[in-house]
Amino acid sequence: MNPSFRRFVDSNRRQWIQAGAFNVLGLSLPSWMALQAQTGNLRKSKASSVLLLVEHGGMSHVDTWDPKPEAPAEHRTPFDLVPTQTPGVYFTKLLSRTARISDKLAVIRSMRHIKRVNDHPGGMQFMLSGEAPGGPVEMPDMGSVASYLLGTKGKHLPAYVQLPATSEMAHMTRVGFLPRQHGVFKAIAHDASDPDWHMECLQRNPEFTESRWNDRRQLLASVNRNRALAADREASALDEFHAEAANMLFSPHAARAFNLATESADTREQYGPGHRGACYLLGRKLIEAGVRFVTIDVRWPLTPETPKGIDLNWDHHDFIYAKDTCELPGAGGGGAGRYGIGHWVMAGSLDRAFSALITDLDQRGLLDQTLVCLLTEFGRTPKVNPQQGRDHWPDAYSIVMAGAGIRGGQVIGATDQQGAFVRESPHSPEDVAATIYDSLGIDLGKPLYTPDQRPIYLAHQGKPIKTLF
Repeated sequence: MNPSFRRFVDSNRRQWIQAGAFNVLGLSLPSWMALQAQTGNLRKSKASSVLLLVEHGGMSHVDTWDPKPEAPAEHRTPFDLVPTQTPGVYFTKLLSRTARISDKLAVIRSMRHIKRVNDHPGGMQFMLSGEAPGGPVEMPDMGSVASYLLGTKGKHLPAYVQLPATSEMAHMTRVGFLPRQHGVFKAIAHDASDPDWHMECLQRNPEFTESRWNDRRQLLASVNRNRALAADREASALDEFHAEAANMLFSPHAARAFNLATESADTREQYGPGHRGACYLLGRKLIEAGVRFVTIDVRWPLTPETPKGIDLNWDHHDFIYAKDTCELPGAGGGGAGRYGIGHWVMAGSLDRAFSALITDLDQRGLLDQTLVCLLTEFGRTPKVNPQQGRDHWPDAYSIVMAGAGIRGGQVIGATDQQGAFVRESPHSPEDVAATIYDSLGIDLGKPLYTPDQRPIYLAHQGKPIKTLF
């Protein structure tokens, strides 16, 4: 045999064997293409897990990560600047604790949208998928892609979990063209800090024993064989849902991952009291338990201590610097339900929880293998509006990344003197998605396929941010 032809045969032997399995294994062409996608899209990874902290509502970059002391006084942040562990880099005092761990962080101050997405639902979907919504194909969340190509590391837990999943943006998750079993598992927590909170779906009826479940599984398998359902996409997805649910119900490891009572009082104290600290700590627990992709989307719940706090996200259209509620005389209504950015439930709890999370992951040896991304869907205007708030601004904002080989103690990119426009090293959500996929070892040069065999390239308008590493 000609040597070059022999090499061709050897290199394609595996694909031919798989193709020959159609009749033997009952694989359809779409099923085989899906198999090819899962085995051919991976390469060596930097990260084994991703923890996505989505602080939705549009966090003001000029009041946190990118203060502008030279901006006009009427538009400048009123908060003092504090030095960080990174020489020459300052945050505002709202992030005093985080400033002390900046040597573990990479702050990207040059984020902006190429396709200008200026609404919260679209912005949230943009952050979760890395693709501007509205294209011809609905794109899946990055977590769904990770679930599809990589699976979970924890046998008894889903690959993709969102918590607390109670914000108005939680419904923007998408599985897109991927099989439904790779959609997000929503761990509902209205107040994760409540001592009585638990995952209701993990409360198994005592009469539903493992033996009864195994009997049902055997019956289902028999039905599937007789009705040739094994290769049916919807039936297969439902079957995997059932298996995953049972694994969680019967596993003490799954219950432990959602149980804050297993943490020491000292650890709870480090993350700070209240909902955000509890959610961030649960994020660490889920990563530690083996969940591949975790999204935390905190919105502080309404409590007796925060009257009128019915929508405590970062959408500060009115009285952004209010000491308590933003619903003051003269408010335009766009910021209803919020408290000022300097209040504990906003920047105070974020500073405490985020700094504790990074430190905790590092001390447990998890930071090296976990890519942590703190995102927001856009920034806020460099100018204060007549209602003493700041409006949506997708032309410049900041995000933060850490772990999985990211070089800490650096700032990437820069905005102008008012924080209005990017003037150095511009990056986009597409670039962030490309970075996340690349860190997980997902080959962006190879497509996934829709059910009708349309090739889809992930983050095709973005490039991994190489300077991070």
